[in-house]
Amino acid sequence: MAGKLMRAVQYDSYGGGPAGLKHIEVPVPTPNDDEVLLRLEATSLNPLDLRIQKGVARPFVPRKFPVIPCTDVAGEVVDVGSSVVKFKAGDKVVALLNPLIGGGLAEYVVAKENLTVPRPEEVSAAEGAGLPIAALTAHKALVDVAGIKLDGSGPRMNVLVTAASGGVGHYAVQLAKLGNAHVTGTCGARNVEFVKNLGADEVLDYETPEGAKLKSPSGQKYDVVVHCARDISWSTFEPNLSDTGKVIDLTPGPSSMCTYVLKKLTFSKKQLLPLVLIPKEDKELNLLVRLVKEGKLKTCFDSKHPLSKAQDAWAKSLDGHATGKIIVEI
Repeated sequence: MAGKLMRAVQYDSYGGGPAGLKHIEVPVPTPNDDEVLLRLEATSLNPLDLRIQKGVARPFVPRKFPVIPCTDVAGEVVDVGSSVVKFKAGDKVVALLNPLIGGGLAEYVVAKENLTVPRPEEVSAAEGAGLPIAALTAHKALVDVAGIKLDGSGPRMNVLVTAASGGVGHYAVQLAKLGNAHVTGTCGARNVEFVKNLGADEVLDYETPEGAKLKSPSGQKYDVVVHCARDISWSTFEPNLSDTGKVIDLTPGPSSMCTYVLKKLTFSKKQLLPLVLIPKEDKELNLLVRLVKEGKLKTCFDSKHPLSKAQDAWAKSLDGHATGKIIVEI
């Protein structure tokens, strides 16, 4: 496809919010030996995309300007590199792009073969695009860190999910229930029924005094907290934890890191564990796509926007109150 142009959305400096996004035409990329070229059908936004634009990882991310943002995509393979063996033109796929480079807000993008998985016809492009960062993060927290077995064969745990109606949170509730956990979720009043419908056993409205204390209505002590929200102190979590309870912080800041070190140094049985997602292979993403195919996991949508309205999707994500995933359809 040498010489062909594609539509894309990019920004050329830190900051700027939705107004910093520009619609452009650029050449279609060419895949390297270990890459596939995708014609995109859907891309999902994550809070990380917005934080990168704000400069949270400067000067390391993005690698250079201008940058086409977003990493979670679904589409169709149109070309493959010389060493690619798993895919061919015409295959429908889900892929996680390199966050240092991005590329998801465009008509075409290249993706590494080892972070691309087949997408069966039962899984829509939008459903698939919602999965990579959000569902992989929930999976890593619950399975790799907390030790929950998704087939329900492990010991039953009491799990709290904060911001349970958000992108990561709504997957975490569902995955925890697959693991036979007792799940309590927090959200705003307008999303209480939504979180209940995801399978949560109890739902706390964080805007009420009781909800702000995170106390389980049934008196459960939490073995695991998947902390997707912000600005909740350790002193709020600690009295609600079991003797060996863990708070897995998905958005750790300086305070969280200090608490993590302190708990390690004092050999505390109650732990705060910062989580950083660094996927290296397609095994877990394959599993998540299969769960969607089998109807055991669902991607819920806050809103869908065409590429021409990418700024609207960006503004919606900046609002910070999305219910499920925000999708850009291409």
